[in-house]
Order: sequence, then structure tokens, then C-alpha cells
Amino acid sequence: MCCFRVFAGISFLLATCLVAVASTEIKIKVVDPQGAVVGGAQVQLLKPGKPAPAAVLNTSAEGVAVFREAVPGAYRVQVLAAGFAVETAELSPTDENVTIKLRVASASETLVVTATRTPVPSEAAGAEVSTLSSAQLETMQPIAADDAMRFLPGAVVNTAGQRGGISSLFVRGGESTYNKVIVDGVAIDNPGETFDFGTLPLGQADRLEFVRGAQSTLYGSDAMTSVVQVWTRTGSTPVPEFSFGADGGNFGTASGYASLAGAYRHFDYNFFGSQFNTNGQGVNDAYSDSLQGANVGVAITDKVGLRLRVRHSNSYTGVPGEWDFNGDPLLEPNPSEWSHQNNLLGSVELDVNEPSGWQHRFTGFDYLYRYTDVNLSTNPDNYDDFLAHVYDHINRVGFEYQGDYSERTWAHTTFGYRIENENGVIGDLLYPPSTSGQRLEQDAYLQQQLTLGRLSVIAGGRFVHNSLYGNTGVPRVALTLLALRGGEIFSGTRLRFSYATGFMEPALYQAFANLPYYVANPGLLPERTRAFEAGFQQNLFAGRWSLNATYFNNLFHDQIEYGTDESGLGQFFNVQKSLAHGAEVVLQGRVWKRLSLNTAYTYLSTKYLEAPLCTPANYCDPVYDTGNPLLRRPKHSATTFFDYLGTRWGASLGGSFVGRRPDSDFDGLGFNHAAGYARVDLGGWYAIRSRVTAYVAVQNALNDHYNEVVGYPALTANFRAGVRFRIGGE
Repeated sequence: MCCFRVFAGISFLLATCLVAVASTEIKIKVVDPQGAVVGGAQVQLLKPGKPAPAAVLNTSAEGVAVFREAVPGAYRVQVLAAGFAVETAELSPTDENVTIKLRVASASETLVVTATRTPVPSEAAGAEVSTLSSAQLETMQPIAADDAMRFLPGAVVNTAGQRGGISSLFVRGGESTYNKVIVDGVAIDNPGETFDFGTLPLGQADRLEFVRGAQSTLYGSDAMTSVVQVWTRTGSTPVPEFSFGADGGNFGTASGYASLAGAYRHFDYNFFGSQFNTNGQGVNDAYSDSLQGANVGVAITDKVGLRLRVRHSNSYTGVPGEWDFNGDPLLEPNPSEWSHQNNLLGSVELDVNEPSGWQHRFTGFDYLYRYTDVNLSTNPDNYDDFLAHVYDHINRVGFEYQGDYSERTWAHTTFGYRIENENGVIGDLLYPPSTSGQRLEQDAYLQQQLTLGRLSVIAGGRFVHNSLYGNTGVPRVALTLLALRGGEIFSGTRLRFSYATGFMEPALYQAFANLPYYVANPGLLPERTRAFEAGFQQNLFAGRWSLNATYFNNLFHDQIEYGTDESGLGQFFNVQKSLAHGAEVVLQGRVWKRLSLNTAYTYLSTKYLEAPLCTPANYCDPVYDTGNPLLRRPKHSATTFFDYLGTRWGASLGGSFVGRRPDSDFDGLGFNHAAGYARVDLGGWYAIRSRVTAYVAVQNALNDHYNEVVGYPALTANFRAGVRFRIGGE
């Protein structure tokens, strides 16, 4: 027995030694073109002749991925980092410490995440995707997301007058409620409600992605015509970096920010805050917005990471209401109404890259939205002026799991499960009591990506069970075919087609709230869409330029409208159907090494196919009559964005050109359209010293006087200039 134990011990030691000899450690460091580390990049270790990756890891905040159990031999490494091109490198059997420098991607090579929930080149994403990098955002200097998004292809932003007025987004003829908005992996739009892009600061944004088309398969409710996703920066420098800056401009505008970021061993952190204030240019136009947040991560092991994100925003705005119609002040602005938002977002994310080829992400989240609108004095010469103290408190708490499996170099599977509890309290302090509502939603989704020679296939589906609306299924399929490989000038022709369905839950206040001026309708059905698109992408000049043309066709049904009876009591109901179809043409590329251009034109035709049901108890506005075009959707629109990103200075020029579009004053004044307009913004920075940078931003530089929404005059020419500083870091 003793001999057996000795033999077993010796065998164990020999086995341990053999494993140690048979494995090696490979350390991959990923940096950007300027040499800064890139955290969160996906690194695949590929063995020649093997159909599946040997291992898949994400780089740490210090840009490092360590493969500790690699079998000695030659490997090919592939690095996928959003915003860059796919980078590959060959490793010899003796390579153990390798640095891979990413390169700036051409128009068609840029890796995006939102279209598939995993990094893929934009040309294989199966959807039209536009991006803004942190460098581009720093050059533009937008106050909020609406300032940046209006220059992206296919985006029509309508702001109700001054800064702080509701900034809505219309994409491909859809309603302003048909956009899914995600920050750091958590949805921050309230289901069924218009998201205000003017209250989403981008000061600490690392990247913004804008996907056009129905995406409910991956993102559930609201992703009917687009998904907008923003990521917050992470710390990456071993020496802590303290950044701060301030600027000022006309209309009593002033803003400032500060952040402390870095990475120490297994930890990375970014703590940030900002404040913006302006008096505006008219009566009751004051607006202020503050943001505080943190993004903290820890690498528990090489394959397990934990991240905590917190984001708090607090904004106040005057509400002058509808009063000036393209320079004709027919009504008086309201000097006393104001609104307030106070929102809190928190999430905890656990990433596990185990076993080989697998990636798991577990996310718990809590989003609290608090909105108040107060008007305690009335004036008969104001539009829609009545006493009110409305409040809307909505909480969304839940959990999501996403799994990814790279079973082959040409096949990737994404699947997940999500559960969310939506609850809210809606009321008016002048008309108690308040009303509360709650609903529970559970989703399961699956998507398969295949690359079969020249053909790329993305197919998936989502099954949704809602405690109020029952079961819903939404499929999507997208095909991309490399029809011609081409040469130096015409360097590749791809054909694209996709078909999808989408849905949007009614807003909580539509289904639950009871107030003296409207009653709830718990029988409301979700709005739905059927969407397909077809187009091509022509790469030019060795892929440095790309021309995309897309035809889209969206059929919306079960649309929710608002009607009132003869006494003025209102209710929301499903009856409407509408069609939106048209074409987008996008040209993007590099004029010179550091100068890029992205320009686009969109043609849109819309029509109400079914008018709201008109009864004596349900007043119908004639603007929704069958055959009429959809409100606030221009037939013609275009965008242009130039940006130069140098080492000592940078500059940007953005143009948004929006044609005449149908609208209504909804007050019997006879306005049935909004005139076209052109808005041009300028931005730039200059490095006075390595750690001191001056910057300037000019918005509506042509001083165009226009209404994006009828009755609400847009800001005339306005500018800000300031200086930012860096202490520490690298």
C-alpha cells in the first residue's frame, strides 16, 4: 500500500511537470495608432488548420490579454476592437510577449458592436451603422447627443425650440418613440415614450453607434427603426490622470467638467462630473444640466472581470411653449412653466471568458427616471396653458445574460435571457390621487452568424412574454454577398438584404394613468412594424472610400393615437396603420490621411394607410387622415460631416439640411408644415502644450432662423470657447 502511494505521488509530479512543459504563456498587448493601450478588445488565438479558436480573451484596462495555458507552437492572433480595423499577426513558437498596433479603419472595415452585439466589420453587420469616436466627439464638442446625432446619415433631429426643449429623433419614417437608447449596456429610454436626446451629455463618451433598421430581435421593445448606443470611457494609465476644463459663450452659457481616471494592477477607474448652464435667447429659456458618474472595473482573473457603473443626471429647463412661427410671434411665450428631470442609472456586469471559445456576460441593472412639469399660473394668450403639477416616476430593474460561442472561425452564436420589471407612478399634484402600474417582461433571444465564402448570414429571433400583453415573437434575417471582389479602383461590391419585425410596448402612462383630462386604456396593444431593406456597398480606391445605397420599406401598424370626446376627456387607442419607404445614399472615406468625409442623402415617402377611428366620443385630428404624410418627416434630408484629427490640432464641420415637412400647430392657427432649413456647426481644438488644449464650438454658424418644430424657434448662432487641462497620465 505504501509503495502504491509513493508511485501515485511520483506519477502526479511527473504529470504536473509534463503539463508545465507542454504549455506556455503568451502575452498580447494591444495599442492604438498613437500607442495608447486599448482595453476591452477581443483577442482570438487561432491554431493553423484548426476550425475553432484555441482561446478567446478580452484585453484588460492596461490593454493586455494573457494566455497562460497555450500549447507551444505557431499561432495566428486576431484582434477585434470597436472603432478600428480587424488586425491579425503571426506568432512563431518562441513569441511570448507581443504588442499589436491597431490601425485606423477604412470606411468599410470599421468594427461595430451594436448591430450584432459582438464585434464585426461594418460591411458584414447586415445593417447600416454610423459611428462617432471619442476623438471626433472631442472635436465637435457637443453639449448633448442631439448636437452630434443630427450630422449622422439618416437621422432627423427635431428640437422644440431652445436648449432643453425636447429633442426627438425620427429615423426612416418611424415615430420618435421607435428608438432604443442604451448607455453602458443599459436601456435608458422609457418604453413607448419619446426619448429626449438633449438630456444625454456626451462629455465622457468613448464611442457612439447609431444603427438604422428594426432591431427588436436583439434589443426588444422600442428598437423599431433604430438603436443608439453610448459607452463611457474607462481608465487606462498607470499614473492617475486628472482632467478638467471650462468654457463660456453667448446667451450666458457656461460649462465645466472634471474627471479622474487610471488603472492600477487589476483595477481601472473613471470618476467624472460636468455642469452646463445657459440663459437662452428668449423668455423662460434657461437650461441647466449636471452629470456625475463612475466606471470602475476589476480583473478578478485573466478570464473573469467585474465592472460597476453609476450615472446620475439632473436637468432643469424653462418651458416657454409654442409661440414663434418662423419669425412671426403669434402667441406669447409662457414665462412660468418649467420641467425637471432627475435620473439615476446603476449596473453591475460580470464577464467570464471560459471555457475556450465561450464568453458570458451577466448584468444586473436599475434605472430610475423622475420627471416633473410645473405650471402654476395661466395666461389665455399662451398656447395650451393650464394649471398643472405633473410627475412621472418610472423604475426599470432587471437582469440580463448574454452568451457568445465561437464554434468555428466562420460561425458565431449569440444568445441570451433578459427579465425586467417596469413600474411607475404617474400623477398630478393638483388632481390627486396618483396612479401606479407595473408589468414584468421576460425575453429570450438567439442569433447565428455564418460566413460561407462570399456569403454572410445573420439570422435570429426573440421570444417575449409580457405580463400585460402576452407572447410576442420577432424574427430577423440579414444576408450580405460579396458579388465582385474588384480591383484598385472598384475594390469590392457587396449586396445586402434584410427582413425583420419589431414591436413597442405602450407607455406606462397610456395604459395605467387616470387624470381629469384623460383616462387609462389597459387594453392597448404593442405597436408593430414589418421592415425590409435591400442595397449595395461599393468600395472604392482599395477600400479607402465606400458608397452605400439602401432602399427601405417599413409598414407600421397598431399605432397608438390620442383622441378626446366632446367634453375634452382623452384616451389612447390602437387603430392606425402607416407606410414609410425611401432610400439612403451614403458616401464616406478619407480625403487625406487625417481628413475624413461622411455625407448622406435620404429620400422618404410616408402615408397614413388607416386613419384613427372617429366617433362622437373620440375626436380625430384631420392631420391623421388616410393618405396624409406622417408629421415631421421630411421628404428630403441630407447630412455632411468633415473632420480632421491631427496631432497638434483638430477641426470638424457638420451640416444638416432638412427640407419642408408636414407639421401642425395643433391650436387652429392654420400652420400645416415647417419650412426647410440648413444648420452648420463648427468645432476645433489646438494643443497649446502637451497638457493644455484650447477649443471652440460654433453651432448654427450660418445664423439660420428656423423652426425644427412648428412654433418653437431654434437657437440662432451660438458659440463656446474654453481650455482643458491634463495632470498626470501618460
